[in-house]
Amino acid sequence: MTPAPDLTISGQAHINGATLFAPLTLTLAAGQWTCLLGGSGVGKTTILRLIAGLDTGARFSGHITASDGQPVAERVAYMAQDDLLLPWDTVAQNVTLGARLRGETPDLARRDRLIARMRLQDHLTKKPAELSGGQRQRVALARTLMEDRPIVLLDEPFSALDARTRADMQDLAAEALQGRTVLLVTHDPAEAARLGQTITVMTPQGLIPCAPPHAPAPRNVDDLETLETQGALLRLLREDAA
Repeated sequence: MTPAPDLTISGQAHINGATLFAPLTLTLAAGQWTCLLGGSGVGKTTILRLIAGLDTGARFSGHITASDGQPVAERVAYMAQDDLLLPWDTVAQNVTLGARLRGETPDLARRDRLIARMRLQDHLTKKPAELSGGQRQRVALARTLMEDRPIVLLDEPFSALDARTRADMQDLAAEALQGRTVLLVTHDPAEAARLGQTITVMTPQGLIPCAPPHAPAPRNVDDLETLETQGALLRLLREDAA
């Protein structure tokens, strides 16, 4: 993997003439997790899709740049809230989907290492319908890592999981994505407080930074400073909704 760059998105977006988000500048620190929170409809997912070079339905005026001056979209891996696994493919086939779609020969040794890292080696030949929700998300994470991109975009990937599985997936993702520039969009103040090295709340008026806890991520769920950060984020979100 090439070194992860800083990434900056600066500008504003409109849909059908209405403002989706006001002028803003969001910088993702190289090799760190940035967590972006905010109410529904403020444009969080639009920012993810703009960085990934995907269609948004919005008109964006601004720029997206990497600190090394290289193109951004082609260096991005994207993990959505839904696992988006192909139901007719096995675990092994789903993990190598990107390479197969590009007509490339998958690196099977790398595939097997990632599957083992996700503790899925006993499920190689299973179809998604045979897996639990947590196992499906681990397949999706392995597929994201299989792309080996320095920039990783996560759109609420763990929100549908139960609390214990969600915490396990957060720990696994934090370990697996070390050294990458990560943007996590989440509605969950507890998730942002556990994982964020930079934490920002997005509002219709702009971005509000929130100081992260000092402990390294992923932080203990009962860490006092982490709980205080969770509370501060919840207050910001409630004030924005009021």
